[in-house]
Order: sequence, then C-alpha cells, then structure tokens
Amino acid sequence: MDLKFCFFFPFSLRMKGGPYKLRRRAKELSLILIVLVGATVLLWTWDRSPVLTSSLPSKNKLLHLSPDIKTVPLEPKRHVKEEISTLTRSEVINNKEEHHFDETSSTDTTETVPIQKKACNHAKGKWVIDDRRPLYSGFGCKQWLAPMWACRLMQRQDFAFEKTRWQPKDCDMEEFEGSKFLARMRDKTLAFVGDSLGRQQFQSLMCMITAGKNSSDVLDVGKEYGLVIPPGGKRPNGWAYRFPSTNTTVIYYWSSTLCDLEPLNVKDPHTEYAMHLDRPPAFLHQFLPKIDVVVLNSGHHWNRGKLMANRWVMYVGGVPNNNSKIADMGSAKNFTIHSTVKWVDSQLPKYPLLKAFYRSISPRHFVNGDWNTGGSCDNTTPMSIGKEVLQEESSDYSAASAVRGTGVKLLDITALSQVRDEGHISQFSITATPGVQDCLHWCLPGVPDTWNEILFAQI
Repeated sequence: MDLKFCFFFPFSLRMKGGPYKLRRRAKELSLILIVLVGATVLLWTWDRSPVLTSSLPSKNKLLHLSPDIKTVPLEPKRHVKEEISTLTRSEVINNKEEHHFDETSSTDTTETVPIQKKACNHAKGKWVIDDRRPLYSGFGCKQWLAPMWACRLMQRQDFAFEKTRWQPKDCDMEEFEGSKFLARMRDKTLAFVGDSLGRQQFQSLMCMITAGKNSSDVLDVGKEYGLVIPPGGKRPNGWAYRFPSTNTTVIYYWSSTLCDLEPLNVKDPHTEYAMHLDRPPAFLHQFLPKIDVVVLNSGHHWNRGKLMANRWVMYVGGVPNNNSKIADMGSAKNFTIHSTVKWVDSQLPKYPLLKAFYRSISPRHFVNGDWNTGGSCDNTTPMSIGKEVLQEESSDYSAASAVRGTGVKLLDITALSQVRDEGHISQFSITATPGVQDCLHWCLPGVPDTWNEILFAQI
C-alpha cells in the first residue's frame, strides 16, 4: 500500500466527524444568511426605484385611471345594452385594444370602463350676442304666433334682445333645427300642459320647427285629444298639430294649476268648480299613454283673485279642503305640484319610454308695483350680456323639491330668464288696459325659444 495513501486515508475519515463537521455546517448557514440579506436588499431597492417598479405588472392587471374617472365592473365577453354615459358596454368590449384592456388574466373578471363627464347643466351659463338669431321672424310666424305676443307687430323699436343666445358654462348646446327635431320625434308626441307661459313655449316651438314659415301640410288633430271649442266658448282648452312627414304631434293643453277641475253642478252655467289639489288634470289621466314627452308647468295663477274670478274651490280627498296647512296659496300650490309630479312619476314604470319634465317658474319683472298697481318693466336693452349664472341650485325651490327623487326631470329656466327683464312685452301690449304693462309674458321670438333649445338638448 502506498504510504501516502495510508497517511491521508485515516485523516479523511476523521474529517467526516468531529469539530470539522460543525465548522462546515456553520459556513453553510453563513452563506444562506448572506444570500437572504442580499435578496432582501435587492427587493427593497426594487420596490423603492420608480424605474424598476414601472416594469412590474399591476397587482390585478386592471387599467389604472386618473382619480376623476370612475370604473365600472363588467361581466367579461358579454354584450350589454345598458348605456354607460354615451358609450355602451358592448362598444367598450368590442374596442378593448383601443382602451388597452388586458385579457391575460383568467381569474380576474373585472374590466375598467372610462365614463365621460357628467351631463351638461344647462341652467349655468351666460347670454351672448349671436347675429344668427332669431330662429324665426316675428313678422312671419303668423300661422302659430298670437299677435298679442309678436312684439314685431307692436310699437316697440328696440329688438337687440332677439340677437341673444344662451351659452351653457361647461358644454356647447346643440343647435336647434326643425328637421332634426322632427327626426328625433318621429312617430312621437310632445305635450305642454300648463298655464299661458306654457302656451308661449308651445307657440315658440311651432315657430322654431317651421322657421316661422307657413306650413300647409301641418294637420290640426285637436279633435283626437278633445281640444275643440266648447258650446258658448271662445277657444278650445288647447291645440294639437301633426307634422305628417315624421308623424310628429305637438300639443298644448291649458291647465294653469295642474290639478283636476270639476264642475259642482253641470246644469248651472255659473257653477263653482272643485279644484282637486290631489288629482292631476283629467287630460293627463286620459291621454298620457299617447304622449312620449310631457312638459308641465304652473305658478302664476295661484292667487286669490284668480280663484275667485274662476269660481274655484279647493278640494282634497274629494271634499272641500279643511287642512289649514295648505289653505294659503303658496302651500296649496306646492302641495298640488308635488302631488301631480308624484302621480306622473308613478306612471313611468307603465310607460318606460315616457320622458317627463317639470319646467321651473318663469320670473316676473314688475318694478314699483304689480300688474294692477302701476308696476312696470321699461328696460328694453339687454343688460345681462356676459354675466354668468353660476348658482348650483334652482331658484324655483318648489319645483326642484317636487322632482327630487323622482323620474321627472327639472327643466330649470328660472335663473337664466331672471336676467332678461328687457325681453317682456312691457308697455307695448296691444291687448292690455292702458297704463297696464305686461312684465310676465315674453316677446316672441325671445326667451321662451331658449327654453325649447334646452328641452331639445334633453330629449
């Protein structure tokens, strides 16, 4: 045997045990600790470095949006008809590459959809000069416009108010065109139900649709809605016209208080009328199923003088009202508006395509008195140009509170009309008593045209 081998062999046997084995294990543990510390430092550096972090995938592989954009969870690979703002979910799913959606995860079923900014608040904005206005001629729209509201046929000389346009603050309002309105309202019916300001809005819309030109093809369909001159009457309770090209019908029904009126004695021509504060007008009960867009309004007939002149007696629950809380005019008006809006809202599930609006009150501008005490509105120059209306809440608290929590929308025109005191008929009325000014109704063309532009934008 090789002596060298004999010398080392027993030595190698001794290295497998004893203190040497412990030293080797200690070295191995030291190496493991060094690796762990190094890995910890590397991971900490990676996490703190923006360059390294940006190369990492997101935790759940979702699209990260800025804080002002909301996200909506969707079911994967399904086409849903529900609308998300102006973008449908199916459109989003069909265009995931455009929006950088990640479909590599098989466990995450949430997708992120950017929602466009909230709907335009048409009540906020300012009046601007626009030489393209008015939308029709006060001289020419004689087929629809009552002479008592056509200020071009009066002695008024200043018509700068016709050259104004409402500009919403955060959006551009769609330009009104009669052809676009009729196309949008194809095979549909729009009804205004309210007082004389509602009638002004109705006549304004008829002039806007036809651009103030005679339209021999428009049909009078008032009989279909019971709008005929009653025996002994001077005019019907409203009008209804149909545009045959698109089968579009526009209606006005007079209901100044938006409640049901019922004669107490049908045989007595001088009978009193039960004014049912808790019932909507009979016209709505009967014809709402045929209406696609309804615009309600009330306000200026709620005074004792009107009630006495019309022989109206307030009823609630089918009997004369004895509730002192709604005995005064303001409370009775609020009660009725809330009641009618609530009833319309209750009908929406039956007619899911119906769009219902309540128009806020049109402001009066009597100065130094009322209509019968010398009140006037002599200003004829637009003073509101460039001044912004920025209030968040409607000036018509009663209207705003009535529609809150319902499917009825508020057509808020009060504040934007409040700054247009020069737009009234004023002293130039051809029907008023001498010395009495009309600071309630508007010259047409004029401010009510803007109400219809906003309505058009919302339907």
